[in-house]
Amino acid sequence: MPASATKSPRIAVLADSDTRWKWGALTARRIAPAEAGIRLDGYLLRGRATPTPRQLAETGATADSLREVTGAEFLRAMTAESYDIVVLALVGGGVQAMLHGLRHAWGSGPRPVVVTGYVGVVYEKLADGLLLRHGADLVLANSAQDADRFRAVYEGVGADADAVTEVALPFLGGEAYAGERAPYTVTFAAQPSVPENRVDRTYLLDRLIGHARRHPEREVLLKLRSKPGEHTTHIEELPYQKLVRGRELPTNFRLVYGHMGEVLDRTDLLVTVSSTAALESLHRSIPTAVLTDLGVREALGNHHFLGSGCLTSWDRLDAGHRPEPDPEWLARQGVAAGEGSYAGAFDAARARIAALLERSGALPPLSPYYTPETAPGYLPGILARHHLGPDGAPLPGSPATRAEAGPVRQIVRRAARGAYRHGVQRVAPVIRRMGEL
Repeated sequence: MPASATKSPRIAVLADSDTRWKWGALTARRIAPAEAGIRLDGYLLRGRATPTPRQLAETGATADSLREVTGAEFLRAMTAESYDIVVLALVGGGVQAMLHGLRHAWGSGPRPVVVTGYVGVVYEKLADGLLLRHGADLVLANSAQDADRFRAVYEGVGADADAVTEVALPFLGGEAYAGERAPYTVTFAAQPSVPENRVDRTYLLDRLIGHARRHPEREVLLKLRSKPGEHTTHIEELPYQKLVRGRELPTNFRLVYGHMGEVLDRTDLLVTVSSTAALESLHRSIPTAVLTDLGVREALGNHHFLGSGCLTSWDRLDAGHRPEPDPEWLARQGVAAGEGSYAGAFDAARARIAALLERSGALPPLSPYYTPETAPGYLPGILARHHLGPDGAPLPGSPATRAEAGPVRQIVRRAARGAYRHGVQRVAPVIRRMGEL
């Protein structure tokens, strides 16, 4: 149900990982018609990647309230509470399930504006992810290039493309790079699942350590996303912390955690395979290198940087090369790089939301492209994974009909999640290696 127009805007954000929480919460504040006085309530979808308190603190994204829920519990909250805007910061299947669940919960009555989008670079499953997000009032595209691609996908299947709205990544910002510091600092932005295998990850680690030895006057940082046992948006079976154990490391090489913006504050060269951190770095005019050592491949995501001027190799970086980004590519990616255009990147989304909130009468019911008629072999499975029936109603026995978990159940849940993460990072790789014998 929408909140009263006479009160401060109320926004709910549902997220399923630390990075999506960061995107969702920061996006919510940027798209609100009036940022001053808004109330932001956060809901963390319970699952394998539910962020820990440390991960939440590291995102720098805050809320007036924050609690962990199942999908069914979230749907129940959306009928009990009054919001103006709901931001779904989830993987595609989660967005689709919540759209159908919310459609069932709200029916044809008054409802909030529903917004969704992507946390960063969209380099895989473009059609699948977009069609799973169809049905929201706004599907945010982080650049002009993405907006064009999104509309082409929707129009290609005969779906309404009106919801596609161009914005920018909400976490760009920080001080522009002013020149080399002392000591000169090279930061490698690690990714949980790129690359995935031990050989490639070990190679990258060897080259990073080798760069530190080759340049003892430089500080070389390995920026890590999570600590062992924590999960992010993607599963990390081979954390770099594990790969570095037992090695003799140079004194100018360090593993670091923390907010990416704070690490960039002291970075002179950002190196990555395809992390969104590259866009944060380019936005601040920090020299940025996207590695080609493992090939330029869709599976790695570095193909997204074709034409950027940032593609290079460790050999060239060891020899002192500093990539020069292409200004036209930056503009197409929504990376301002000192042009001052970033401040207005969310104007269109704010105006669109304001117009929807000011409509006389209720907004029409949510209308996803996927229905039991258009995708009878696909949609039911997606909904069932979130304990929803084909019509979006909670299935019998779902958490929507049960009381909130008590302290004992919460402890059991945390222990079970920890056991699952231990299994992914320690047991599963051992079983996989045994299967290869």
